[in-house]
Amino acid sequence: MNYNRIVCFDLEMCCWNDDRKARTGEIIEIGVAEIDLQRGEVVRRAQHYVLPEHDEISPFCTELTGIKPEIVEKNGKPLATILKSIEQKFGGRHKIYAAWGHDDRILQAECEAKGLKMPFQEYLNVATLFRLQPEVHKKRCGQRAAMEMAGVEWEGRQHSGYIDAYNLARLTLTLFPKPQSEE
Repeated sequence: MNYNRIVCFDLEMCCWNDDRKARTGEIIEIGVAEIDLQRGEVVRRAQHYVLPEHDEISPFCTELTGIKPEIVEKNGKPLATILKSIEQKFGGRHKIYAAWGHDDRILQAECEAKGLKMPFQEYLNVATLFRLQPEVHKKRCGQRAAMEMAGVEWEGRQHSGYIDAYNLARLTLTLFPKPQSEE
């Protein structure tokens, strides 16, 4: 296990503003940003569009995430292909993965539904880690509010897996002090 690297990820799913909103739709984007704790920086990023097998990308979903159906049709790949790519490019089971909240459960449920293997074993919920900080006092908050509390400016459009994963990586770096160089 490589404990010097954390692979932050964010999922975007099909969503609606009607009676279907009670359930989570299929994953349509996975954003990934890897951090090197020794160097204290984001070292690699990736954006993957996932072709949904059963759901559709609604106009509401496009408005919220910026993800258009035609972009996913043109650039998307099946979830199995994306997970294999992430495992190969980001070290899969040899790295620790992290997300804000319970994206691991969402990914696990979709993997189980599609007969796929999870691409990682070790998982950190950054929202929980953030709440453990003494100055936070265990308050629940969203990722953007947490970044404000940590003094990290949000970059880019919210609800883009690619952008959200990058911002999560930047926030996560504040929770792990950079090792002092030996002089």
